[in-house]
Amino acid sequence: MSRFRSLLQASLSATKRALTWNIEDVIPPREKYVFRFNSKEELKRWHLYSDSQYGGLSSASLEIADSGTGSSGIFHGNLSSDVSEATKWRLKRSGFCGMRSNKFDGYIDLDAYDTLAMKVRGDGRCYISTIHTENWINSPAQMEDNSWQTFVYVPKDQWYIAKIPLEQYLPTWRGNIIDSKLEMNPARIMAMSLSINAEGGIPGTKSGPGDFRLEIDWIKALRTQ
Repeated sequence: MSRFRSLLQASLSATKRALTWNIEDVIPPREKYVFRFNSKEELKRWHLYSDSQYGGLSSASLEIADSGTGSSGIFHGNLSSDVSEATKWRLKRSGFCGMRSNKFDGYIDLDAYDTLAMKVRGDGRCYISTIHTENWINSPAQMEDNSWQTFVYVPKDQWYIAKIPLEQYLPTWRGNIIDSKLEMNPARIMAMSLSINAEGGIPGTKSGPGDFRLEIDWIKALRTQ
């Protein structure tokens, strides 16, 4: 009898687990934090890059500082169009810096969302938001993730919530738009990045060599529909 009761109890427990579900598994929340720049621990999730890796003279830093109402991330530095005479690289362009998140543990699934939002305060420059997804466009021999990019204008000296529909991101290959109709797979996002170029961007925005500063409070995924 004790063996029968044990089997029955095990069966009832398995059934209970199968019937237990979370409402968020069926209806995801309307917004989901992806990054919150509220502690120095957040810095461990990011790394910096710039043209200095190839002989350029641009520089960048990322730090957490008090924004007056709490902590926020500050991505700042200097864009230079000059190239070191000692470089062995043949740079086609210089004057760029970026911050890229480390790869997520596997990937994050944002398939239930249609918009990426970020609370930022800047310098009137235009920045580039990039979403890196699992490689399915490039040749399997190319280990790089697929990149989807769009411009983000950040007004000077005021907090601003930029809301970017995911459909606005265009597929790119090393900074050049891929001239083909492709759709992002938001269910397989590997990483994200923010970057800045000395030239290009939205017409009428501040550009050119010189200092830059972007303050970031958070990055979220939104479900607007």
